[in-house]
Amino acid sequence: HVQLVESGGGSVQAGGSLTLSCTAIGFTSADSDMGWYRQRPGNQCELVSTFSADGSTYNKHYADSVKGRFTISEDISKDTLYLQMNNLKPEDTAAYYCAALDLHLTGCRGQGTQVTVS
Repeated sequence: HVQLVESGGGSVQAGGSLTLSCTAIGFTSADSDMGWYRQRPGNQCELVSTFSADGSTYNKHYADSVKGRFTISEDISKDTLYLQMNNLKPEDTAAYYCAALDLHLTGCRGQGTQVTVS
């Protein structure tokens, strides 16, 4: 049974930072492209960032709204994906969801982790 467990959300003031974590259970995170989605209040689910590895080459993509402020990374020894979020803005307030793209575990589903920026 494959599962993604998100953590690290919280409440911060604008300009603050948070790091989200996502642990893969039942599969090896290195075997899938990974990513983060979010759903802001009243908005549709949106893809925030993706991470893929091809040997020693890492490909990272970001939505324009978070580019330069968010950094995605992965620790394959821990099967864990991270999203470092700096200079947070009130519009970053959302529920954040981890995704395993190659396993079709995508979109805003599951428990997620809530980020509130005031």
